[in-house]
Amino acid sequence: MRAASPLSLAVRPATAAGTAERDVARAVLATEAAGITALAAALDHRFAAAVALLGGASGRVVVSGMGKSGHVARKIAATLASTGTPALFVHPGEASHGDLGMIVPGDAVLALSNSGETPELADLVAHTRRFGIGLVAITAGAGSALAGAADVLLLLPRAAEACPLGLAPTTSTIMQMALGDALAVALLTRRGFDAADFRRIHPGGRLGARLTRVGDLMHTGAAVPLAGPEVPMHQALLTMTEKRFGCLGVTGADGRLVGVVTDGDLRRHMGPDLLGRPVGAIMTTEPRHIGPDALAGEALALMNAPARPVTSLFVLDGAGRPVGILHIHDLLRAGAA
Repeated sequence: MRAASPLSLAVRPATAAGTAERDVARAVLATEAAGITALAAALDHRFAAAVALLGGASGRVVVSGMGKSGHVARKIAATLASTGTPALFVHPGEASHGDLGMIVPGDAVLALSNSGETPELADLVAHTRRFGIGLVAITAGAGSALAGAADVLLLLPRAAEACPLGLAPTTSTIMQMALGDALAVALLTRRGFDAADFRRIHPGGRLGARLTRVGDLMHTGAAVPLAGPEVPMHQALLTMTEKRFGCLGVTGADGRLVGVVTDGDLRRHMGPDLLGRPVGAIMTTEPRHIGPDALAGEALALMNAPARPVTSLFVLDGAGRPVGILHIHDLLRAGAA
């Protein structure tokens, strides 16, 4: 009998076995969600104390853990570092073979162990006590060695592992990671870390591009298509064609933007007298616009507004005068869209 190919298996209709697998998956997610809910309810004054200890460190936050807790610790260290809290991961086994030299007074340590009795953490914990380095513990072991040594204990509530054997770290590691995220966001808020700070340490990829300022991408000067409301449409069309943005900004006597003419406006007012009419009779008033200090991501959201998507935005200064124009293609070239 020929074995079924992976492709043929992939396209078979759903079976009872498939339904059972989905039921298992939903049970896992429900169990882990219950753990997160219990963790949120269990948070008390010690969480604020942990934030104060970690945020008050003059050095770095050193995150450590063994096994699955170690993998979670690496992720927490990365999240802390990317949100403005200098952090690094130190493997507890390597710490006992020289890497303790990476942990110095002024640092703070965040140690993860579900049981609180992980032997590989012993030397690292002793090092923090010897040199007066602040120690925050995340553990479910209330009476464990780690809990007893910590300056601040963040106690995980007892919760069932999603593994049917009750052995594989599942719910416990999800709670550890969620608590790490909570610490990172609380520290971010404490530091007043904003989008500009975020961009400085995330310059690459689409995320960095969407944090670029509109002023860095916009077209300026003679490239901006502008006309007064009294200009006849036959002349305005020449400007629109020359500038190639598919629109025309209309400015009043004080230089402020009072309207915009788009291809849609031309279609709505199409008639034998269109070319002779003034721009002010054709334009759409209260056009969508943005400021030069806004983020590229904000400009993209404004362009994609569900009610009426647009492909260009006029960029205005604080007085409402056009200082540039931004096209969707500028966002695409920058990788922000």
